[in-house]
Amino acid sequence: MADVRVEEEVAAAVRSTVERFGRLDVVVANAGIVPPWSDTEELDLERLDEVFAVNVRGVAATLKHAVSALRERGGSIVVMASLNAWRAHRSQPVYTASKHAVLGLLRSAALDAGRHGIRVNGLAPGPIATDALRTRLERRAAAGGLAVEKALAEAAAGTALGRMATEEDVARAALFLASDLSSGITGALLPVDGGIA
Repeated sequence: MADVRVEEEVAAAVRSTVERFGRLDVVVANAGIVPPWSDTEELDLERLDEVFAVNVRGVAATLKHAVSALRERGGSIVVMASLNAWRAHRSQPVYTASKHAVLGLLRSAALDAGRHGIRVNGLAPGPIATDALRTRLERRAAAGGLAVEKALAEAAAGTALGRMATEEDVARAALFLASDLSSGITGALLPVDGGIA
């Protein structure tokens, strides 16, 4: 367990993993926060710093120390991005900017680490009906927005599969990118969104 905002904690987590298991094969950079929705004119720069500290700095620290640990044997790093890594979302300039930055980090890391046999890829989940998403939808419903189940149904209807992707879908995609089944893939961002148009 580490606070990804603190580089030394990330470095210590990587070191302790190698010490405990004798090696490191796969790293998943999954820490992230979603700020409350607000328009650009209401941008809170302190909140931007908080989000970037976790979503960007945390990923950068994880990449830095993971690459060092994986250099000798190679391996796979999977970075959690978002559909917001390549498309913007209304009223989420801070989150969108942080995920754009994550995409840049993973692409650069893939180019730098490839010569050591390290693959760096990312996942771009769409809306997933997690507890965190439900909580945000409940807040929006309380403020006069759509009821939670109606909002979830609309999100599902907007996909090619007619359903929202699940946490299990994301986990399976991470397993694919971590495994030798994706041995020829690096620098890629894989959408897990049920086919959002």
